Amino acid sequence: MQELKNERRTENLFSYGTLRYEKVQMTTFGRKLAGHPDSLPGYYLKKVKITDPEVIAKSGEDVHSIIHFSGDPKDQIPGMVFQISKEELERADQYEVDDYKRVQVKLLSGISAWVYVAV
Repeated sequence: MQELKNERRTENLFSYGTLRYEKVQMTTFGRKLAGHPDSLPGYYLKKVKITDPEVIAKSGEDVHSIIHFSGDPKDQIPGMVFQISKEELERADQYEVDDYKRVQVKLLSGISAWVYVAV
């Protein structure tokens, strides 16, 4: 019974970029995600040039946002928190290009979430 419970467990995913786009959600997860606003302290935003044609096709953009750790709590990134399945989290990993890595962070609200940051 414990195994089944773990399979149904959801993960919090914080998105500040293209994973908030309905088109990206539909092509990556097969559904529109419901979420709520939150912020990530201690990070700042930059841009990264995307060369992967699949990612460009899904997002419609070849320049995406990417965040870097600053450690300064005054630096804050606004975004959305989505609850997704473990399988959907793995699909998000496949969507992100090699410039990003997934880490777990504590959001301004106090909840823990996964987020994609600069490698």
